[in-house]
Amino acid sequence: MGLVYADIQIINGDDLGLVRRNLMDKDEVKSMWINMLVDTGSYMLCINENIQAQLQLPVVEKRNAVTADGRVLECDVVDNVQVRFKNRATTCRAMVLPGDNETLLGAIPLEDMDVLIHPLRQELIVNPEHPYFAQMKLK
Repeated sequence: MGLVYADIQIINGDDLGLVRRNLMDKDEVKSMWINMLVDTGSYMLCINENIQAQLQLPVVEKRNAVTADGRVLECDVVDNVQVRFKNRATTCRAMVLPGDNETLLGAIPLEDMDVLIHPLRQELIVNPEHPYFAQMKLK
C-alpha cells in the first residue's frame, strides 16, 4: 500500500468557543484546509510551526518526538485543535514539528472520528458500518 493523503480542515477551537459565547464573529475563526499524510504510525496529530503560527494555537507543553530517521526532537504541543473530515470532527492536541515539515493525521484523531484507510482505493473513508455515527454541523 502506498502513502494515503486526505484533505483535512483544522480549526482553532478557542475561536469556536468565542463564537459560541458571541465574543467573535464566525467569519473571524482561524481555520485552514491541509492535504495531510494519514499516518497510523503517529499517534498524535502533527502540524508544523507555520500552521501553528497562522492558526495562533496555544502551546500547552513540550514533548519529545522520535522522527522516522530516529532523531529525537523536543516539540511544542498545542491544545484545542478541531479536526474535520467529511461529516466527522474531533478536538485534540497536536505536536508542532519544526519549520514547514509535513503534517500527519495520527491514530488518535483517526480513531476518534471513526475513519478508516481503504487499502484498495488508498484513501481515507468514513467507516461504512457507521456512516452517520458522528455527523456534525458547523455552528
